[in-house]
Amino acid sequence: MRWQGMVEFVAAAQAASFTQAAKQLGTSVAHISRSVSALEEYYNTQLFIRSTRKVVLTQQGELLLHHAKKAQAVLEQGEWALKEQQAQPSGQLKITAPVMFGEQFIMPLVHRFMAKYPKVSVNMMLSNQSLDLISEHIDLAIRIGELADSNLTARRIGARAVVVCGAPSYLEQQGEPYALSELNYHHCLVGHSDYWRFAEQQRVRHVKITKTRLRCNSGWALADAAKQGLGLVQLPDYYVRSDLQQGRLHEVLQPFAIRKEPIWAVTPANLYLANATKTLLDYFADHLSETLKPNF
Repeated sequence: MRWQGMVEFVAAAQAASFTQAAKQLGTSVAHISRSVSALEEYYNTQLFIRSTRKVVLTQQGELLLHHAKKAQAVLEQGEWALKEQQAQPSGQLKITAPVMFGEQFIMPLVHRFMAKYPKVSVNMMLSNQSLDLISEHIDLAIRIGELADSNLTARRIGARAVVVCGAPSYLEQQGEPYALSELNYHHCLVGHSDYWRFAEQQRVRHVKITKTRLRCNSGWALADAAKQGLGLVQLPDYYVRSDLQQGRLHEVLQPFAIRKEPIWAVTPANLYLANATKTLLDYFADHLSETLKPNF
């Protein structure tokens, strides 16, 4: 591969003029002409049809221009990436995360990140909807669980456990379930879904909840209802950690607990991320697991 003279060739081809290419590159017409002639000699083909007023690409010149522009763009991106790597993170980041998880775990990390990098500002959108990163111009999204196929780039930055539990008073009255089929006889406290997820024979099984005592879209409210003895609840472990530790709740159906769900940082599928986005992504990966550890 020969890169020498390629910048001059692309400039001349786009300007359709050696004179204009020389002005753009701050060099002489003779230098442009020599560079193009050297390329033609190297590839043993004519790249331009020359006249006194302009130059026109030959078919071979058109082919080379098509690929040379791609190569030039990659090189420019590489130079930009190196400069970004050396610079301190700066600019505005637009981030989205699920509401409760974002409030409890993501925002404290964002605040620490902003304190460390004072040139970074953040626009945080807490939403339980999977916002479209492209149309909303979002730099980074936090997603939990299995991801739908997409053109986005995902990096695993942590994991969470999901537990089923109830208050000792409830279990004393209703009994502790030991099989998934026994859920049909228990009062259950549910969120937006009528199905709970379990692991059975190395597969995920979705069990329909038939006796719903309470439906609420707040994990904290469901956890409190469970502590009041209103029924069983399935929640991410961080809602009920301290209650489990202190005996206010008791975990049931442990043999059927699903594997920990992955937590992802998702970004648009750009060839290169902005330095601030990449640095925040690394920061989440380094520190999120610490914040998810039980604090007892």
